Amino acid sequence: MGKVFCLGLFGIWVMVLKIGVQVANAQSVALTRGDTTRARIALVFTGHEYADGGDHIRQVLREQEVPGSFFFTGIFYERYAPLVQLLKADRHYLGAHSDQHLLYAPWSARDSLLVTRDSFLRDLNANYVKMEKLGIARLEAPWFLPPYEWYNDSIVQWTADAGLQLINMTYGTLSHADYTTSNMPNYRSSAQIFQSILDYEAAQANGLNGFLLLLHIGTNPDRADKFYLHLEALIGELRERGYRLVTLQELFQND
Repeated sequence: MGKVFCLGLFGIWVMVLKIGVQVANAQSVALTRGDTTRARIALVFTGHEYADGGDHIRQVLREQEVPGSFFFTGIFYERYAPLVQLLKADRHYLGAHSDQHLLYAPWSARDSLLVTRDSFLRDLNANYVKMEKLGIARLEAPWFLPPYEWYNDSIVQWTADAGLQLINMTYGTLSHADYTTSNMPNYRSSAQIFQSILDYEAAQANGLNGFLLLLHIGTNPDRADKFYLHLEALIGELRERGYRLVTLQELFQND
């Protein structure tokens, strides 16, 4: 593995201590973007049912020496444990995405709730229990990305109360539409998704600075046009435009 991830024992311990500070300082706000004055992007991958892109994504990240941040449900951690262990060995960030991929709020009434505080915490804790069985300590995984990328102020506060920090993707591109299938009204092809990223970058004063660019590690078999197969080209294009692909820790650093 390249220099990005070969930290050594001392480096890993320092990283864990720094992440521990993040847990202690959890904010009751959602973090959706880093410093917009710096050309840094974090690649974020979520997973629940499917993992068909796992091997390809891992290979590309290894070859390009790019860190990834992966957020999986408890179901995913159980079902795809061998893949998780490989990502762990590569020193990628592994975080929580809920245990059962719950929908916390109605699509049409975001200020309402479909879960109680207790049911939210039970599900979240169950996610961490399954992570811990694979050697991923809660202290090492302070950032939580909600299922469906859908939440409200109550979910943010409950996450902070649990000593965790809720984060979410940065909106503006169609990267998250890589799960759509051709029979869906919101279907977007890989070409459309790729172009949306480039168009947003070119049109905005701050481009993609501080972006959490979200992709899925796997998608429904009905989607033949897999966007993750364009990951290497995307990384190359972003680098040509002057961006550094960084960890979440670096993205959220203020210094």
